[in-house]
Amino acid sequence: MRITKILILLFCAGALAAGMGCNKILDQEVQGSFTPGEFFTSDANALLATNAAYKPLAFNAGATNAIWVLGDVASDDAIKGVNDGDQADFIAVDQFNIALNNAAVEAVWTNYYNGVFLCNVVLDGLTGNTAVTEATAKSCMAQAKFLRAYYYFILASAYGNIPLHLKVETAQEAQSPVVSQDLIFTQIEKDCSEAIPDLPGKAEAELGRATKGAATALLAKTYLFHTSLANNYQLAAQTAAQLDGMGYSLTDRYYDNFSAATKDNSEAIFTVNHVEGTRGLGNELNAWFAPRSLAGYGFFYPTSSLVNNYETAWGGEVDPRLDYTVARTGQPYFETDFDPSWSTTGYLTKKMVQPLSEVPTTTKNVGTVNYEALRLADLLLVQAEALNESGHSADALEPLNRVRKRARESYLFDESLPGFGAVPAGLLPDITTTDQVQLRNIIRRERRSELALEFHRFFDVIRYGSAYANAALKPDAPNFDYNTHKWFPIPQSERDANPNLFK
Repeated sequence: MRITKILILLFCAGALAAGMGCNKILDQEVQGSFTPGEFFTSDANALLATNAAYKPLAFNAGATNAIWVLGDVASDDAIKGVNDGDQADFIAVDQFNIALNNAAVEAVWTNYYNGVFLCNVVLDGLTGNTAVTEATAKSCMAQAKFLRAYYYFILASAYGNIPLHLKVETAQEAQSPVVSQDLIFTQIEKDCSEAIPDLPGKAEAELGRATKGAATALLAKTYLFHTSLANNYQLAAQTAAQLDGMGYSLTDRYYDNFSAATKDNSEAIFTVNHVEGTRGLGNELNAWFAPRSLAGYGFFYPTSSLVNNYETAWGGEVDPRLDYTVARTGQPYFETDFDPSWSTTGYLTKKMVQPLSEVPTTTKNVGTVNYEALRLADLLLVQAEALNESGHSADALEPLNRVRKRARESYLFDESLPGFGAVPAGLLPDITTTDQVQLRNIIRRERRSELALEFHRFFDVIRYGSAYANAALKPDAPNFDYNTHKWFPIPQSERDANPNLFK
């Protein structure tokens, strides 16, 4: 990619950060070209380039950052709603009838590789640079390494064996073959480990900035996924445990992680920050996931399989995470009575969605709820799984039961829950079994309930193996074949552009 295009991207990102639109900038004639050495001449420009590298994280366009389709619509937790002709490629993902030019598969590939490229711009521009202060250069490079690691984690989880680009390349250099998923995970681990020393702690960082905790959490998750690595479970458990000394704690109320009013909270480890006022900075999934009767698009419907995953108490009281996550008959949809006819499954998601009192129909595409890409409950379950898989099942109970305790004790902190003030008898009791197989199944069920509709489920299903994946996915998607569909296909556009892809 030419440097002229690099600068257009950077200036556009700077305009967005200032609350401006980008179209007029892109309409302007480029006044010459610049090398990285000519652009990275000040701390201000280094920060501008680093800010640009965060942009692909945002959900300001539901079709551009389509990880929700690959992560949940492809899973047993959600389907793509409305009629089959509207965003038909998303339905094709749900049914595992995925062509090489599938729009969702193409969108995720393009968006996250664009993120990799923007990180490489920063790293190339600041390596050996003496025009930028040492402190700024270290900070920006650490952020870029973390972000590159995060983008590659998404790409490797979704596509498996993929090209690895670690610098701004010429068109010829970019035509490189795929490398193994194992090598991608190794690079992610390297980037995270190198980033940690120069990243700030939680208390010092702006909301949405990379931190030591974010890089540590991503490193732990990568170890968990990196099953070909010797001692990967031990490494995952040890790394996740480090978060306990970094200032994070579970919120009292589960739903505080999904509310605009409480989005800067103690549980958030790495947050995709959405702000009000300007299209391009807000959360467009607020419109994509809301029902059409309330000015939404109705593109994301939870399944009965997900609803049935939640546990109930002896008296029939349900795990409160269900109604924080899913709108259903007999329960309110924010400030409105829920109508099951709004959804073909009878359910709607509440995550990534806000009531009309917060985001009216005139700005429905500019929601302000953040996406918590990494949060403490996720990493506690990573730790529990890693401990159990490494033969330390008794030790796995502590992080697992911390997650369950917070869930059930929402009844002690949320006045809107029926029976507020007392935990229903038998609801989400502490787990005591140390049988590895039983505990494995319990942790998997817990992870599904805790992280439902946060775009992780499909990747968990796949890493659990073919037997689990077939049992979870085949009932509603008979086309699913584990060996064929455990990774999404590399898009046709990349195949056309890169003749060396499979050499």
